Amino acid sequence: MRALVVDHGEAGPIRFADVDEPVPAAGEALVEIRHIALNFGELNYVHQWPVGAVHGHDAAGIVVRAASDGSGPPEGTRVAVGMAPHAWAERVAVGPASLGTVPKSVDLADAAALGIAGVTALRVLRKRSLLARDVLVTGASGGVGHFAVQLAALAGARVTALVGSPERAAGLRELGADEVLTDLSGTGDRFDLVLDTVGGPLVAKAWSRLAEGGTIHLVGYSSGQETTFPPGVLFGFGEPRGIATYGDMTPTGGELTDLLGLMDTGRLRAPVGLRGDWRDVDDAVQALFARKVHGKVILDVA
Repeated sequence: MRALVVDHGEAGPIRFADVDEPVPAAGEALVEIRHIALNFGELNYVHQWPVGAVHGHDAAGIVVRAASDGSGPPEGTRVAVGMAPHAWAERVAVGPASLGTVPKSVDLADAAALGIAGVTALRVLRKRSLLARDVLVTGASGGVGHFAVQLAALAGARVTALVGSPERAAGLRELGADEVLTDLSGTGDRFDLVLDTVGGPLVAKAWSRLAEGGTIHLVGYSSGQETTFPPGVLFGFGEPRGIATYGDMTPTGGELTDLLGLMDTGRLRAPVGLRGDWRDVDDAVQALFARKVHGKVILDVA
């Protein structure tokens, strides 16, 4: 079968290859993949995976063979695959804990967008009650950012979306952002929770805007820059503030089910910024790296 595999050469982070068909374990379903979702992190830091390994973690498709032990969805079920390895292939063996059943009203391509981005946003925002809280989402024009803006607004937060340029602000107010900024100096607000996907100097700036008892959750470092704090700024009186890392790779089935339920009722939209054929994956990767995509890249598996 055809798959996208890791490539450490100059041609790009991934390439097509013919690979062996997956052999499901007793507790795994065989899923025929219809759509895959690209993520900046797994492409930009591809050196973390071995050459030739089938890459990717997010996809959606149809169960063509149910798990032989009787667990998980039956044959013919439409499913979203989230944070499951080796997902960018024509077929993949997946445990039920990494699957979410896609409701009839939800487009299968939209369901593929959830995975890492949607689950990350949901898990971070569930760390505390957001009702009437002030939430800052950095890198809000990306996949995680688009989901985080919507979910924070649904939870009753006052949401500020921070983007890199005015062009990348499009549509964020419609998704629930109360304010959209390109520079934190444009606000005097103090934030109870910051979901940061950018890293670098922006983390220090966000710290200066963090309310007592607030937390910055680091879920990405797309800037690739170091963070330096001026002397003394990490000392303060009042309720402690904190910085929390994120790297939760536990099974995603529960969160996928919750997110798909929100999509089913029209309260959550998939932020698909580019849709194409997986045979054009090189162009899609270049667009993603060039910051030309607002939201997620979804590719149809031909």
